[in-house]
Amino acid sequence: MADQPHFELFAFWRTSATYRVRVAMNLKGLIAHERIVNLEAGEQRGEAFLKINPLGAIPALVEDGFPPITQSLAILEFLDETAPSPPLLPPDPHGRARVRSIAAMLAADTHPLITPRVRRYLTAQGFDDAAWRAWQTQWFSTGLLAVEQRLASESATGVYCHGDAVTTADVLLMSIVVMTRIFKIDVPGVPTIDRIVARCEAQEAFIKADPMRQDGAPQG
Repeated sequence: MADQPHFELFAFWRTSATYRVRVAMNLKGLIAHERIVNLEAGEQRGEAFLKINPLGAIPALVEDGFPPITQSLAILEFLDETAPSPPLLPPDPHGRARVRSIAAMLAADTHPLITPRVRRYLTAQGFDDAAWRAWQTQWFSTGLLAVEQRLASESATGVYCHGDAVTTADVLLMSIVVMTRIFKIDVPGVPTIDRIVARCEAQEAFIKADPMRQDGAPQG
């Protein structure tokens, strides 16, 4: 551990994207000093943080002497390249493409639709709490049901999303599932996902990353 790089992770307890990075670092035995960016207080839109990520989104991973790395998938690939054990991508090109594809279904096609900045915009357009909840339910369900269809029908699915080892696809899947729990949204009809989630939840790397175990999470 003495030779580990010094990382700072700009984070918030609740976010799906921060959860992904926490899981990956836990799996690889890496440690980061977390600097909390309070999204509820709007700190992500402050001048100090916008110098780190002009989009005002977290997480951001900073290693001494290097520019910040933003976007959770980019961070996960960086960690996999610099700390390759255990790998988060399969060794073969087709396997890597499949894992990246499943991960993108969740990170690019599902998660962006339910972020706080989307809620702020929709609220300004007249969405009330009921309309926002219906919106969340629609897009969480659309994304997870599509992933379920793939996982249930493709032979490459094993005890995890791809084979019998945790990959980026599992990390991304769990990052969406934990958000459905925080927002108390049930997506039925996903038995393959449920099985994979149960297996992931038994691992310390996922347990430690649980949003409800992080600094700032509501208690009780």
